[in-house]
Amino acid sequence: MKIKNRVLAAIAAVLTASLVASGCSSNEDEEATSSSAAPAIAADKAAQFQQVLDDTRAKAGFPGVIAQVASPEGTWTGTSGVVGEGKTEPPTAGDKTRIGSLTKTMTATVLLQLVQEGKLSLDTPIGQYVPGLPNGDLATLSQLADMTSGIPSYTMSDAVVNKYFADPEYDWPPQELVDAVKPLPADFAPGQGWSYSNTNYVLLGMVIEQVLRQPIADVFEERLFGPLGMSDTTFAGGSIEIGDPHMDGLTDQNQPPGQNVDSTHWNPSFAFTAGAVISTLGDLEKWGHALFTGDGVLNAQTQQLRRDSIVRDIPPNTATMGYGFGIGDRNGWWGHDGDIPGYNSVLFHNYDSDTTIIVLTNSDNTFDVDGKELFPAPAVSAGLQAAVG
Repeated sequence: MKIKNRVLAAIAAVLTASLVASGCSSNEDEEATSSSAAPAIAADKAAQFQQVLDDTRAKAGFPGVIAQVASPEGTWTGTSGVVGEGKTEPPTAGDKTRIGSLTKTMTATVLLQLVQEGKLSLDTPIGQYVPGLPNGDLATLSQLADMTSGIPSYTMSDAVVNKYFADPEYDWPPQELVDAVKPLPADFAPGQGWSYSNTNYVLLGMVIEQVLRQPIADVFEERLFGPLGMSDTTFAGGSIEIGDPHMDGLTDQNQPPGQNVDSTHWNPSFAFTAGAVISTLGDLEKWGHALFTGDGVLNAQTQQLRRDSIVRDIPPNTATMGYGFGIGDRNGWWGHDGDIPGYNSVLFHNYDSDTTIIVLTNSDNTFDVDGKELFPAPAVSAGLQAAVG
């Protein structure tokens, strides 16, 4: 979740092919499977994976990384670096981290649960729940979920961005974020363009709270985290705390060139249901299985609805790279990035090879390779995908 002009780099991280290795096309009939029973990965392959972590971290300069590759051939988990800038402890698989926009996969899942239960329709305009928005009378919940609503991101508001950096611990009410876009013009008519907007997913969270008459933290716990056994995962809301053990976040956003700041305790309410969740590698392994199969969260028909939601015919989406209901497809690797100041994450699955990759880094600082601005976690993931073969 890059702020202001760097939000464009986040869009690129979602859709740009240069950030990922080429993958096989997906097989719609295969299902992702849990890797919990898989054997340990072969030593030579494990060494390749570890080399990717070490080399990418050295090149990019971020403090630490946790990663996992799980396939029928085995499961490998590795770390590199340190838990935070200026610290000596290495990261561990149990460290908590802010997962940023991976939260969107969860928000979209609850939205689809409510569709499945007949409690709302994806064809309903957002204005019936939250009035006064640009395109609000026309843009549907479906168009919010796949980023074709034309509703601008609140990160485009100077007032919001300036307030955020002036007081990073401020507890943002979601309504305040949404109100910031009301004076802004729509980016395009609904369905006539595509733009990654965090406002869309803040609004979907507000809709979920209205329909269920529950705080979103309770909704996520009752519908996702509890049933799936994700005991180390929480919706942080307006709390700046992150439980121990955890990785410390490092960001250069809004800092003088070459300088970084510890953003561990910046308030995630700035992202609400677009990016406020805290989780761990182990819990994201459980979440990945549910996300890519529907097991425990959606029935087969609704899971297929999610798979079929990918927008492929509106640029910058293409036939092989697109975005749908809280999930993307990049050359056969399905999933999402997570980005919030100080943290960067990736959760991808390839259906053909039944391989899942999870990457968690404690910095969101981009780095330049051959003129391309790369994010840490997608860069690590690209190397792991290439090593998978």
